[in-house]
Amino acid sequence: MDVRFEAVLDYYHDRIHQERANPSPMPEGGRDGGNDYRMRAVGRQTGELLNVLARNLEQPNILEIGTSFGYSGLWLADAARQSGGQMTTLEMHAYKSEFAKTKHEEAGLAQFVDYKIGDAVEHIEKLDIGIDFILLDLWKDMYVPCLEAFYPKLNPGAIIVADNIIRPGGDSVKAYVKAVRAKPNINSVTLPVGTGLEISRYEP
Repeated sequence: MDVRFEAVLDYYHDRIHQERANPSPMPEGGRDGGNDYRMRAVGRQTGELLNVLARNLEQPNILEIGTSFGYSGLWLADAARQSGGQMTTLEMHAYKSEFAKTKHEEAGLAQFVDYKIGDAVEHIEKLDIGIDFILLDLWKDMYVPCLEAFYPKLNPGAIIVADNIIRPGGDSVKAYVKAVRAKPNINSVTLPVGTGLEISRYEP
């Protein structure tokens, strides 16, 4: 690994450890108000798996739906660098996107990433490129709407990874699993990695 990548990764892991040792509640205003500085990152095992899957594609267009503070994006941006690809990451809140970009710059990876702020479905619908790899990790009631938006844009062989399938799970996640498995030409499996991943591949 590049020393800059390792240094930023160490920062994230220290912060994740501190957060899990001292969990804080959702700020007043919930998902639509109040700055939420909790990482809630996917963790190293999931990050490494994302990196392996994405970097073995040839010059992939990578789409991350849910930038948050940039942890999973760090792994995906490194995969883009190694594979000659490019990454687009979508985030509703500017302060999170800006933080992620700063950390990716420190790791020498920001040049491989296009940071977009706003509604995820609207941004997906505006994409004018085919997609080779997707990480889906935002509010769970947005999983199915995002699926409907990105499915027509998948390139043959595209991989979709959805997080939090086992924990916390819930009706929205179950609806996503049912919906993605019902799509034509999709093969899908749930893996007990991290908080659970639904990994799907598009093979038309």
